Amino acid sequence: MSFEAALKELESIVERFESGNVSLDDAVAAYARGTELKDHCQRRLDEAKMRVEAIRTKTNQGGHNKTANKNLGKNLGIDGTAPLDTTSGE
Repeated sequence: MSFEAALKELESIVERFESGNVSLDDAVAAYARGTELKDHCQRRLDEAKMRVEAIRTKTNQGGHNKTANKNLGKNLGIDGTAPLDTTSGE
């Protein structure tokens, strides 16, 4: 399952909880599924972070543009800063 598909399903579960129209049994099942989806998303993010770090390390060793690598890390939120807001138009 892709990260995006898992996130979409997780958002759907949250919306069901927020609506308040969930039976106890459905809530427990949805909670269990939501936990699985959250773990899946976290694993995918961790994998992406490791791949980007490997690219950055390889590129830095090759003497390529370190500024571009730093900016990529910022966009992905893996250099200790928050990801850039791409929705604000800045």
